[in-house]
Amino acid sequence: MRIRATVAAVTGALALSAFAVPAAQAAGTSPHGADATKVLRTTHAATSGKAGFSPSVADDDEPYALDVTFSKLKVAKAVKVGTTGRVSISVTYSMKFGADVPVRAKDFATLPLLYKGSSAKPQNVLVGDNAKCTITSATTADCKGRIDVHPAYGDLDNADAGKWSAGAGAIAFNGQNPESDDLDWSKIGIAEKGGLGTTLIQRVSKLTVNATPEPVKKGKTLTVTGKLTRANWNTNKYAGYSGQSVKLQFRKKGSSTYTTLKTVKTDSKGNLKTTTKATVDGYYRYSFAGNSTTPAVNAAADFVDVR
Repeated sequence: MRIRATVAAVTGALALSAFAVPAAQAAGTSPHGADATKVLRTTHAATSGKAGFSPSVADDDEPYALDVTFSKLKVAKAVKVGTTGRVSISVTYSMKFGADVPVRAKDFATLPLLYKGSSAKPQNVLVGDNAKCTITSATTADCKGRIDVHPAYGDLDNADAGKWSAGAGAIAFNGQNPESDDLDWSKIGIAEKGGLGTTLIQRVSKLTVNATPEPVKKGKTLTVTGKLTRANWNTNKYAGYSGQSVKLQFRKKGSSTYTTLKTVKTDSKGNLKTTTKATVDGYYRYSFAGNSTTPAVNAAADFVDVR
């Protein structure tokens, strides 16, 4: 789920934005069965659309720093996101907590998050479901959470492609009623930590190839066309990827190795076109090496019969 970061948290820019999730989108359970919807709804109500707390929360009525720290976070090196459906990102991390932190309480929750840009001023935040944690000692727990990305629902813009940072957060309501209109925020603890890891969130790429004529006489010219496209998160369609270097490769029939014949650049619409001499039976394909915003992709090979 997506949060455009307009919330500046007292304990850190990510701490409150991590919990500022509309109730209708909240999902999952806390480590000990808390109602995540209830936990997240209240923080959202207190912070949504504000550069800090709502006017009803006084400066001296701020949440305290929860004695929780996070480490050993692991997330995939790269995540490919298309234009529809759901992409689930698994995140694991360790949590260390003080003796006074009510980790077994029903109103305690912890969750992973990913953010684009700096932790102080993130341009986008993706928040996970409440993590499931296993208590491993009197002061430690191992947690596993999931961050679901729904591109068709506006979770991402094209500008979001590339490097993201990972972090985690925790909140303890300490008996405060999440349904109350006058929460005592001074009794609520919040902890967060960014910069625990990185991942690439990439726009899924597609590549085609077609060599003609087929069959072809030995020594004659083949025209090889194709197209490189990638997911457009702004329109939820695939669009041509212009100005990219793509290799034309050939694999002789009976061989398992491709050889690069030349490098071709896509035009303004992502189209590819070049020529080559036909020598022997074999397979032609285009191959794109990828970059930080777009994953590598190979076209399905096109076999050409040389006579």
